[in-house]
Formats: sequence, C-alpha cells, structure tokens
Amino acid sequence: MLPNSLDLATLAAAYRAGLKPSALFAHLHAQAAADTHHAWISLLPEAELLARAHALDGQDPASLPLYGVPFAVKDNIDLAGLPTTAGCPGFAYAPQADAAVVARLIAAGAIPLGKTNLDQFATGLNGTRSPYGACRNAFQPDYISGGSSSGSAVAVAAGQVSFALGTDTAGSGRVPAAFNNLVGLKPSCGLLSSMGVVPACRSLDTVSIFALTAADAATLFGIARGFDETDAYSRPAEGHGRRFPAGQPFRFGVPRADQLAFFGDAHNAGLFAAAAARLQGLGGTPVELDFEPFLETARLLYGGPWVAERYHAIRDFIERQPESVFPVTRAITLSGAKPSAVDAFDAHYRLRALKRRCDAAWHEVDLILTPTAGYHPTIAAVESEPIRINTELGHYTNFMNLLDYAAVAVPAAFRPDDLPFGVTLFAPAHQDLPLLELAARWQADTGLPLGATGQPLPEQAFPAVAGADGMVQVAVCGAHLSGLPLNGQLTQRGGRLLRSVRSAPEYRFYALAGGPPQRPGMVRVAEGGARIEMEIWELPARHFGSFVAAIPAPLGIGKVKLEDGSQVCGFICESGGLAGAEDITGYGGWRAWLGRRP
Repeated sequence: MLPNSLDLATLAAAYRAGLKPSALFAHLHAQAAADTHHAWISLLPEAELLARAHALDGQDPASLPLYGVPFAVKDNIDLAGLPTTAGCPGFAYAPQADAAVVARLIAAGAIPLGKTNLDQFATGLNGTRSPYGACRNAFQPDYISGGSSSGSAVAVAAGQVSFALGTDTAGSGRVPAAFNNLVGLKPSCGLLSSMGVVPACRSLDTVSIFALTAADAATLFGIARGFDETDAYSRPAEGHGRRFPAGQPFRFGVPRADQLAFFGDAHNAGLFAAAAARLQGLGGTPVELDFEPFLETARLLYGGPWVAERYHAIRDFIERQPESVFPVTRAITLSGAKPSAVDAFDAHYRLRALKRRCDAAWHEVDLILTPTAGYHPTIAAVESEPIRINTELGHYTNFMNLLDYAAVAVPAAFRPDDLPFGVTLFAPAHQDLPLLELAARWQADTGLPLGATGQPLPEQAFPAVAGADGMVQVAVCGAHLSGLPLNGQLTQRGGRLLRSVRSAPEYRFYALAGGPPQRPGMVRVAEGGARIEMEIWELPARHFGSFVAAIPAPLGIGKVKLEDGSQVCGFICESGGLAGAEDITGYGGWRAWLGRRP
C-alpha cells in the first residue's frame, strides 16, 4: 500500500512493511507527468526511473539512509541524463555528471524524479518568470508559488517527492516554502557544494532544501553537506553553537513594530504576532530590534552592484541571444553591466559597516524571527507589476546571504483564505542544526498538516546533531560573574550565561590580595570545604584560548566539581598564591562577600 505521506519517517515505515520502490516510483512518475501546476520542466524517462527503483527492490531498506526516497532537482542544478536549462531553453546543456550535492544524495539511496521549474536563471522570488509557464501555488493555483525555486516547492507540497533541492540567493529557498506550507532550509553559505550549479550570484548562492518536516531537513542536510575542495566557495562546517532544547530559555529578536511591513495585507500582521507568542511558549523571550540595518542591507542586493554577478554568470549567452531571455530577467540582468569597480568597492564598504551593526544583535538575542514574506500576491498581480512586487517579496529575505546568516522557513498558520503563512528563524552562520531543532519543536507545536496533502505531522525523532557544538562551558565565581568588572571578557567573546550553580562542598574560598579588580580563589580541600555560588557560561571554543591566556597567576582553569557531581572547566587557584588572602568561605559566594564588606 502506498504511504499517505512522503515524509522520511512515514516512507521508511512503508518500506519496512513491504512497499517496493518500483511500485512507488511508477505511481509518482504518473502523478508528476499529470501535474497541472507547471512544477516540472523534465522528468527522467519512466524506464530509467523504474530501473533505478528496481535496483533497490531486493535490498534491505535499512541498508541506505535515504533508501528509495524520491526527490526533485531545481533545473539550474545538474542531473546527468537530463538537460540543465536554468529556465531558458536556448541556454540548455547536457551535463555529463551529477552536481556534487545531487551525487551525495543519490549515493545515500535517494532517487531523482526529474528537474523542476524556476524563475529563469534563478532571478526572481515569484515563480512566474519562466517560458515553461508560471508555476502555480499548491493550494490555490491563481496565486504564485514563490520562486525562484518554484517547482521544487510545489512538487514537495503536492506529494510528488519527499524533498527537493533549490537554490537561495535572495530568498528562493524560503519564500516558496512559506507559500506552500513547507520547511525551507537556507544553509550557511558554503556548507553545500555549488559544483554543478548554474550561478546567479556566485559569491552569495547556496543550494537549499525543501522538506515536509524540520527533522527531514536536518537528516538531508547532514547527508548533503561536506567540504568540497573543488568549489572555491566551499568551507568546512564550524561548531554550531548553542542549541534550543525544551526547557532551556532563549532570547529572540523581532523587528520593531513600525518596521514590520505587510504591504496592505489584512491578516499577516496578526498571524505574525501569534507566531511570536508561540515562540515565547517554546521558551523564548522577545526583544525588539532596530531592523533598519537589515533592511538597508537588503536594498543593496538589487540596488547595488551585486546584480553585476547575475550579468557575469550568463554574460556570453545574453550578449549573443538576448531575445532568448525572459523580458524582465533580461532587463534586470543587463543592468548588471553598468556598475563600475568603484561602485562595487563602495557597496562592499557599506556592507561591512552594515554587517557590524546587524551582528551587534547577536549580543542581545540568540536568533531572530521575521515573517518570510509580508503578503501573498496572485500571479496576475505579479505579471502586472513584476519589479515592485518582487522587491516587496524580498523585504525579509534579501539581506540573509549578504550578512552570512543561516535561516529556516517554517509553516506558521493558515490564513482565512486558506493560504499558508510562514515565518523565518535565522541566526549566525553554522547555526543550521540548532535552528532546525527549534523548527522541529515549533512544527510539532503548530499541529499543521504537511504540505498540501492534509496529512498530520508524524511522530519523528530529531536526528542526532552531528559534530561538536564548538562551545566550551566554563564556571566562574568572581569578577567574571554577570554584571561584575571582568564579565566583558566573556561577553566580548560571544559568551552567554547558561545557569547559576553551586560547587560541591569541597572548596575553600579566598579573596586574593591585590587588585583592582579584586579576584577570588577557589582551592579544593579534603575536608572543611563549602558550596560556592558560581555561574556557568559558554563561549565559542575558538575564543577559549585567548580567554585562558588572559588569566593571571595564581589563577588558572581546571576541572571544578559541581554540587550535582558533574565536572566543568572553571577557575581554580594554586594554594601557593594565598599569601595575604582573606578566607571568605563562610560567605558562600563572591557577591555575598562584596555585599557585606565595610
């Protein structure tokens, strides 16, 4: 029996129960061939597709992590056996090999169904700029699908594939997710190889993932990512930093109320307020931010010289065959020939200044919540005013890759007109997995169905977060406590307070001679010790060395035993450095002693 949903957990259960990949793919090929949403540009021939599926029929479903999982590939990403058109028939070429990210997924057992429609040359956020037809929304066909990864999103929402690859330069992996009730992962730039991908803005592009669940997106991201030395923009994943498990509080930013834009929509402002309240319910504390630096950054993408990268990507082709390029796309792309080198440097200087201002938010919050798009226009509206509406669709998305952030678009609600409404969670680069973990909790809390099929979210375990988190926990007991003189040595290195604790009752506590600032010393003893008040902070491992190097003798970092029996890195003191020190053990902590001194 065919599964009622193609999410990874449901599909794996169906295979374990006896479903054969060949039976599933025969059904999916017929379904995709009959699609009326203009989601597909080309499908693998049925005989070839079924041959790939039959090759898995006799294998153990547990033998491959993506055993028999159907997926779609945006048609600016190479899939051997089908032409890559980038949404332009005159540009089409026959790739000899799969794109690097496609090859990784196929090696894991996934089977591609075909190539999906897109805004031509990935230039647009709406899905209408294609000679293969304007891609229609999976819920209401008169409305846009979002773009440029339009067909990829619709194919997933319609239940024709389990996941799809898109690309994201300005929001193309997030806006279609929001408009089709999907999870859209815009990974940190460079973590998924771009080899075999037709560039839009090569310095900003990333392959993106559309999935039915955040847990699925995390699994797929773990398989697809990896450093590619042949890709000049590839980079290894760094420690992902703090996570957002249940029970752990966090702070999230929201744009100042007067900086939220819904472009006349009557429903989305209230739905966004409800989304912020939902995030509070998951443990978050909202913090209003001045969003103007982010919005100014967004305006740089099309109002600055980065459009020259779009021209550079297809310069030879558009100069030879301008008539082959969609009119709106042609006008945008040819405008990229105008900026000068001086314009480019001016814009880069401005971007650096804006990034400094935007990054300051990470001293106040752990992530930021925004609408994914302010409103959801019809196809007719976009075709009548393509530039203005497309610009408005990028209001909350265009800045993301310029600032080098990670983002996840998640379903939030359904509007009174039955269209989906989505929001985006974003954080600094390399925070992809923590964001997905929070998105999984979010998605379970909403109770929304998956895609456009109406199936409920299944019980899914979030996959183990692979790799070290890149953070070090350190226990502080004196001048590094929050609000005290040396606390800035932690916060300036990206440190954050996790919790207040007490040591095991095995320490004597001293106020050391010297200063300012005055410093305490904890010395472990065999008897006569007491519990000492402490704080646990975490800071990025890359900054831990400089933190330790600044600690003067007789202090150092060692293992401190806590009241619950666990051990953590923390301040310790050499017993030989206690000359002239005052024994303040009886106070139980540094703050108590400071408060009782004459």
